Amino acid sequence: MARNYSVAVVGIGAVGAEMLKVLNQRQFPAKSIRVLARSARAEEIAGRTYQVTETNVDAFNGVDIAIFAGTEGAKGASQLFGWQAVAKGALVIDNGDDFRMDPRVPLVVPECNAEALRQHKGFIANPNCSTIQMVVALAPLHRVARVRRIVVSSYQAVSGTGRQAIDELQKQTSALEKGQEPKAEVYPHRIAFNLFPHIGRPSDEMPGYYTEEVKMRRETRKILGDPDIQVSATCVRVPVFNAHSEAVNVQFEKKMTAAEAREILKSAPGVVVIDDPARAAYPMPLMASGTDPVYVGRIRDDASAPNCLDLWCVSDNIRKGAALNAVQIAEKMIQMGLI
Repeated sequence: MARNYSVAVVGIGAVGAEMLKVLNQRQFPAKSIRVLARSARAEEIAGRTYQVTETNVDAFNGVDIAIFAGTEGAKGASQLFGWQAVAKGALVIDNGDDFRMDPRVPLVVPECNAEALRQHKGFIANPNCSTIQMVVALAPLHRVARVRRIVVSSYQAVSGTGRQAIDELQKQTSALEKGQEPKAEVYPHRIAFNLFPHIGRPSDEMPGYYTEEVKMRRETRKILGDPDIQVSATCVRVPVFNAHSEAVNVQFEKKMTAAEAREILKSAPGVVVIDDPARAAYPMPLMASGTDPVYVGRIRDDASAPNCLDLWCVSDNIRKGAALNAVQIAEKMIQMGLI
């Protein structure tokens, strides 16, 4: 990483702020970092003050790498400015979902399918947070025994919705402690001391599913490079501030034991195995929040079907599920000599 790069982060919500933290924590080779958002202002992030510039086409002049956070109401910002930034000479890494399934755009988790970066046309997509942590856990197993079917239930923290949802959980909890009736404004129902199987909007493509569940199906197939993998997801919003959890049942083409899977995952990049149920040792959101890995545990043989395993994975959805993965894409591009 001899060269230094001019970097732009587009969006300064929860994900954009975390991207700035990650860039600094990992000492990304940036000669400059500019922050773009809907309006110009000063923002303090992790003790540093950034002068935010209003996003427009000219703001990408001289930018080598533009990372779109897809937050702070900037959903769709990459639709407006992404390809224009590419035309200006920037490599675009987009955390939004506007171009994830675009055949021109690689959808990349560096631990899983870094080679897809070689096909880039200046624009790379960051997958959905719930998809990222699942494929980090499953890709090493897929290479050995080939995944045929996945049934996953996700338990997703409110940080995935953004700062307003975090505030809503805090306010509702405080109201209940005071004996007051909490208000539901961000979500359709009260989230404090409650949960609901509703993330995204009803899907036109798959009636009965929400769009978050459809994303997990489509994105997993693209990342693992196998359109025949069957995926059924149920995504649940839970009253946890940060870090998503997933219960995954996976069926392979051939037999893989829990012990074999455990050994494979112990040496897999980006994975930390915590799997000692007798001692109540398993991944939890509290241990994952603010950290980089995907934590995997409760790895066990499924006696109800052939070639099946159950596992539990937890990861920080704002960090590995968004900001960190985007920065790792940029790092991998540099490492591979693609930028």
